[in-house]
Amino acid sequence: MNRAAWLRVRRLVAKEFRQIFRDPRMRPMLFLSPIIQLLLFGYAVNTDVRHTATFLVDHDRSAASRELVAALTASGFFQIVGRSERSADLVGALDRGHAVIGLEIPPGFGDDLAAGRSTVQLLVDGSDSNTGLVAQGNAMRLLQAFALGHSRGQTAGGVELRTRAWFNPALESRVYNVPGVIAALLILMCLLLTALAVVREREMGTLEQLMVTPLQPSELMLGKTIPVAVIALGQLVLVTAVALLWFGIPFRGNPLALVIGALVYILAGLAFGLLISSATRTQQEAFMVMFLVLMPLLILSGFMYPISSMAEPLQWLTLANPLRHFLVIVRGIFLKGEGLGDLWPQYLTLLAMAVVALRVATIRFARSLR
Repeated sequence: MNRAAWLRVRRLVAKEFRQIFRDPRMRPMLFLSPIIQLLLFGYAVNTDVRHTATFLVDHDRSAASRELVAALTASGFFQIVGRSERSADLVGALDRGHAVIGLEIPPGFGDDLAAGRSTVQLLVDGSDSNTGLVAQGNAMRLLQAFALGHSRGQTAGGVELRTRAWFNPALESRVYNVPGVIAALLILMCLLLTALAVVREREMGTLEQLMVTPLQPSELMLGKTIPVAVIALGQLVLVTAVALLWFGIPFRGNPLALVIGALVYILAGLAFGLLISSATRTQQEAFMVMFLVLMPLLILSGFMYPISSMAEPLQWLTLANPLRHFLVIVRGIFLKGEGLGDLWPQYLTLLAMAVVALRVATIRFARSLR
């Protein structure tokens, strides 16, 4: 690109910045809205299951059974919401949805525990499979630890199991989810701002004015992309600061690696947004297509559901999703301390997506002007 072309692009970029910030309501929407959304989603997107409603039937009423109940409630994972001496009341509490977990301690539990052959019955409401599985896992872990602590120093088979979670020792879902929320907010803003860019010019009648200038379609695409990329990088700095200072998310990687990864990710998101903008005629149509694209991007990224649990054709489809690749980058940098050498496949994939999508958007836009 020669000097004259860069001068045209620079003037278009200045014009885009003036147009974006001309409305005083845009500034808080661009920089305050991502922070509010990160705070909201950071607390809302939480898979930790705590204070699970538990119904207790204690037939033993011994010191050992009371100690077991105290260990469960002290963990913070379980909250006793009802007690009874009848098993039918436990089943009724589960049926009515008053409890998620039902714990029944049989008679003679204390004596059996001392003899090393104790058993308890645990009933789980499976209507919410995720909550039920997590609560069941918490209960099993606590019950095993309780039994091990009362086994007089003996362990099954002479083996003592000690576990440690790497990268996230406390197994807090927020540590895993907040970097994912950052990635989701960036793609949302990129799509929102660019999907309406060319369409807005067309509806306002200023697109024809731009076309009578020496601007080439590629220069127009570049001029539309640079301002949004700068704004998106500013949003990245803000939401990353909130993640580190407010939520206490660990950052073990190189900030430069994050900036480079975010830059190619933002370019890919902007290219997809411009592709939507070049393929639609009205802002309403562009807005609807943007949300039509956004939901599959979120669902097929691994942000909400593990990719490994999806059908195999969908697993292959996720490879075309920029959000999937940036989630690997942002979580790897935040939690594992990975760098460019570890994540280069994701960087190259995002760069290829950005180049291809931007090229296709430019071609479609040039054809729409004929």
